[in-house]
Formats: sequence, structure tokens, C-alpha cells
Amino acid sequence: MARIVMKFGGTSVGDIDRIKNVARRVKREVEAGNQVAVVVSAMSGATNQLVDWCKQMAPLHDQREYDTVVATGEQVTIGLLAIGLQDLGLKARSWCGWQVPVRTDAVHGKARIDAIDTTEMLAGMEAGEVAVVAGFQGVAPGNRIATLGRGGSDTSAVALAAALKADRCDIYTDVDGVYTTDPRIVTQARKLDKITYEEMLELASVGAKVLQTRSVEMAMKHRVRVQVLSSFEDKPGTLVCDEDEIVEKELVSGIAYSRDEAKITLIRVADRPGVAAAIFGPLAEAAINVDMIVQNVSEDGKSTDLTFTVGKADLDRAKKVIEDNKGQLGFEGLVADANVVKVSVIGVGMRSHAGIAQKMFHTLAGEGINIQVISTSEIKISVLIEEKYTELALRALHTAYGLDAA
Repeated sequence: MARIVMKFGGTSVGDIDRIKNVARRVKREVEAGNQVAVVVSAMSGATNQLVDWCKQMAPLHDQREYDTVVATGEQVTIGLLAIGLQDLGLKARSWCGWQVPVRTDAVHGKARIDAIDTTEMLAGMEAGEVAVVAGFQGVAPGNRIATLGRGGSDTSAVALAAALKADRCDIYTDVDGVYTTDPRIVTQARKLDKITYEEMLELASVGAKVLQTRSVEMAMKHRVRVQVLSSFEDKPGTLVCDEDEIVEKELVSGIAYSRDEAKITLIRVADRPGVAAAIFGPLAEAAINVDMIVQNVSEDGKSTDLTFTVGKADLDRAKKVIEDNKGQLGFEGLVADANVVKVSVIGVGMRSHAGIAQKMFHTLAGEGINIQVISTSEIKISVLIEEKYTELALRALHTAYGLDAA
């Protein structure tokens, strides 16, 4: 007997027919002799409606009451799914986050999970009961309902799998696995049978929307084996697992892209100690995340140009923060560009093989694509290019690294 956590997102439980379909999938796992906990999101569109109502009531609302409102979407889904499972002859009960309890910190709207007490739930599961758990929610200090932020149901599922010491966490989505790149752009993209936690984390952090970054971090920390599957087709998925489980490691596993990038260049910044801290300190205080950074060589030893990227949604705020500190920073001009995209090549094979970056640069040059900024990690190379070259770059790199499906 295996213990499995199954997670279904908003599109998978989008209407009554889809919830009934989920119930049938869960029944198959139970009939196979497995203990099952199911984590579900709100029905697609429900959370957006609840958020909108909060904004209409008061733009600057109390985040604790906001959490009380938006957590109701999942409460509807767990009740309906439990009813559906009972209608199929299974024992099932619903669990809100506070009932489990899933204990979180007090950062309402984007709380982090501190601990999960599965004692009562586990007793029910061992008696043959399916636990149907609300994703995205928990209970904060003061006995207040808390939510984990958008995409938090993936994190709920992985955290529950870790707490239950589950054999696997199956995440059902509207795609049937993790692909070498976006199959909507590159028709030759192929589905991966397995991918390491590190590679999946890098893919998630640079734009691949299959799994939420926090959920992958948690899976890697607790060594929870995660399988990505389709809610709508019975096909093998992709297993996210430890590197030791993968016998033949690809040099490059995937190519991701993010359109959520904007570039800022500060012209003729004073070239002196402390100037970078003076620039990035106020941005950090304004909760603006800076990603790629490049500084030109100072010719005269007095001034230099500094380029960095922020999220597109933060561009206007970032410009204002920098302009407000212009007197202290002493730069001559600021140039912003939102028409850029970050393209990243990812693979654990980079650790032991040279020439991966050279191939990327050579391939892009061959297509006449100029690289504006470069950043690297142990298993990732990212470049910033003009947005209009996104599709050309993805296809060219996918072919260059031998990732095209046969």
C-alpha cells in the first residue's frame, strides 16, 4: 500500500462534471489499495471573483479579513468533492486548513507554512477514509484564517505530502508533464520522463509555469517525489525527483523564458565603493526584486553604466525609487526598456561539461540576436534579449542542444 497526495488545480475542478471526473480518478487510486489525501484549489475563476469583491469593498482592506473571504473558494470545492466521493461509495471527509491544522506565520495574503499536524487526518486515512483538504490556506497566530498567496495549493500539497510521509505527491494540471520548452512555441518540444528538483526549481523560477517555485523548494527540502500529470488525459507524466534517481542525465534538460522582465540602465553612475548598495538598498526596502545585473568597466575611474532587471509590474515603482534617490546616487540618466525577455538554458549536466554557454552565444549570434545581459548559476545560463526574438531564440536553442523530438 502506498500513501499518495493528489492535488487538483482550478481548471481541474472548474465545474461539477470536472469535480466528478476528479472523484473517479481518486476512486481508482483507492481501489488500487492506496491511502489517499486530495488537495484542491478553488474552482477556476472563483478566487478572482472573491479578490475583486474585496477590492470593491475597500481598496486598502484588512488582509486578515481578505484571507477570510478568499479562503472560501477552496471550502466549496472540498465539500463538493467529498460529496462526489461519497456518491461513488467511498468514505471521505473535507478538511479546511484550520481543521487539519496547517499552521502558518502571520503574513496574511502570502503566509508561509510553519507546521502541519496530521495526527487526526492520518487516523482517518488508515481507517480507509479519503481526506479532502483545502489548498492555499491555513491558520495563523490568533486563530485567524491565512492564505498562502496565488499558486499556494501546490505548496499545500507538497507540505502535506511531507507531513504525511507520503510516497508521492501527484499534481494534476492542464498539461501532461514537464516539457523541454513551451510546446505552444516549439512544436518539437518533448516531455521529460524525469527531472531533478534543482532543474525544476530553475525552470519554475525563470518562467516555466508548470509548478509553483515555493512548492518545488519544499519538495527539494523534504525530498518529496512529485509527479506532474494531466487532469484530462490518462498519460504518463513527469517525475520530479532526486538527481540519484536519474541514470542518464541530459546536458541540457530544458529551455525556459520569462516575458515578465524589464531593464533599467543608469548612465554614468559614480564608480566608488558603496554605490551599488545605495542603488539596490532602496529597491529592496520597496520590496522590488532585482534579478540580472551587469556593470560596465569604468574607463576613467570616475563613472560607469549599470544595468539591471526588475519585474515588468515593478518597473514604474523602481524608476520612481531611483529618481527619488538621484541626488544621493549621482547618475546622469536613466533608460528603461520593457521590451525584453529572459531566455534560460538549464541542466545539471552543466556542472561537468564545458562549452554549454559558448554554444548558446554562438547559436544566438547565428540568428542575429544580440545579448544584452548575461547571468549564470551552477546549472543555468540566462540571457536578456529583445522580446521580438523570443520564438526564434527558443527554436534555435532547442535544436542546437539536441532537444528536438525525434
